[in-house]
Amino acid sequence: MADQANEPSQALVRLAAAYGVVPDFWGFDGSHRAVVSSTLIAVLDALGVDASSPERVDVSIAHVEDMPWRRTLPPVVVVRQGRNAHVPVHVPHGDPVTVWLELDAEAGGGRLDLVQADVSVEPRSVDGRLVGRATFTIPTDLPLGWHVMEAAGPSVNARSVVVVTPSTLELPDQLRSGRAWGFMAQLYSVRSRGSWGVGDFADLAELGWLSARECGADFLLVNPLHAAEPAGPMTPSPYLPTTRRFVSPLYIRVEDVRETAYLSAADRALVEWAAEPAMSLDTDAGPIDRDVAWTAKRSALEIVFTAPRSAARQAAFDGFRREQGEGLEDFALWCALAERYEGTTWPAEANDISSDLVDRARVELADRVAFHCGLQWVADSQLADAQRAAVAGGMSIGIMHDLAVGVHAEGADVWALGDVLARGATVGAPPDMYNQQGQNWSQPPWRPAELARVAYRPYRDMLRTVLRHAGAIRIDHVIGLFRLWWIPQGAGAGEGAYVRYDHEALIGILALEAHRAGAIVIGEDLGVFEPWVRDYLTERGILG
Repeated sequence: MADQANEPSQALVRLAAAYGVVPDFWGFDGSHRAVVSSTLIAVLDALGVDASSPERVDVSIAHVEDMPWRRTLPPVVVVRQGRNAHVPVHVPHGDPVTVWLELDAEAGGGRLDLVQADVSVEPRSVDGRLVGRATFTIPTDLPLGWHVMEAAGPSVNARSVVVVTPSTLELPDQLRSGRAWGFMAQLYSVRSRGSWGVGDFADLAELGWLSARECGADFLLVNPLHAAEPAGPMTPSPYLPTTRRFVSPLYIRVEDVRETAYLSAADRALVEWAAEPAMSLDTDAGPIDRDVAWTAKRSALEIVFTAPRSAARQAAFDGFRREQGEGLEDFALWCALAERYEGTTWPAEANDISSDLVDRARVELADRVAFHCGLQWVADSQLADAQRAAVAGGMSIGIMHDLAVGVHAEGADVWALGDVLARGATVGAPPDMYNQQGQNWSQPPWRPAELARVAYRPYRDMLRTVLRHAGAIRIDHVIGLFRLWWIPQGAGAGEGAYVRYDHEALIGILALEAHRAGAIVIGEDLGVFEPWVRDYLTERGILG
């Protein structure tokens, strides 16, 4: 229990609750534990909330209570298909307002006017003006998808997002009749005669095909394939990537890149020479050396990418860049900057994606940006080939991808996504029977309010990439879609607090994107769970 001197005030507890910070919890041993005020203040600070004094707590409470009234529309509304939902719309008191939906093009498109509900709410004085609330009903028969909501009135024009998600994620027809089974493999260790010191996408394709054809396996679960650092020592754990959205080019099979066939004899010899130190490790029983493998592959791929592409191939690459958009361009630019500053400390301005230095780098490093975009294009194509091979071999599911809990604190996602990821706190786990001190995984968590403010797009985009060529996805630490253990910077692993997330939104979007991809979802449900969570996951079609 907290000592009296560090016991949080009622106002601090109220502020914490408004931002999803839980002031107490039940430990693994059944004991009730209170979170001390210094921890609540530090976690709130990581959320961008000033609770440094009683006066600031009062100001922050007033701010969070007024915040919905300052917005014409909520930034996002996530609703299950078939359920009623209401949207609060805020306008100057007495003003009329019209609200409508522009339906998702994948759902057929079109406009749908929303009907105002007969709900009376007292107006509120905000920033010296009287604000009224009108309530509109979202119909139960909306199609699944990402719909745009718009509001217009004499003094307001606003746009938001309505996400309609499946009530439950249905199993594919081929899995409803019985259980499925499969293998798990760490891809980097699955080496063949054609590998360059690490297993690659060609090895994945062969293993998937053989597992199905020779053993009758339904799936092949692999380690997270997220991208690591493009330069310097590569973080060895696949669970601490630089991004969860993009794939590691470490797994590219160089010889399978189509332009390799068009290299001159001299360039082909250079590629073969680059491969030698990495391929010599294929029969080494010692630890996998990712750095040797990546150094060799990067040198070889730089040569391969000098070969001209056919018009069709160039069009495909250009289309991939357009499809992946700003997210890919930012990731590729981060990779180029990581190469530029390899082995040195980045200038402070380089850490700010909106700085003049970064704007100049987009031009100066355009060739390297194109190179790293090209790596993602090739990796995406080879990963698609692996999934096709697994299914062609007879797998009912195919490749099952693993989604890590988070990302490296100094990686591409933290650099590109700004306030959506927290500074000043990392994710971990409270003490349990296996680790009495708790765990700190050194990964910055999503900030719930900021993630909602951007309509969950970074989360959606990450899921779409991981599911793009997957028959299934395994969510590591699925409890993180409900609550995460936040550890303030400088605190011990056990000196944290739980922060709640909008699980209806996160699970719903996961179900929607998996439904669209035709994939199943498995949640790794170890750890301290609240009693209702497993039942909820079952209800939503998330397997355990």
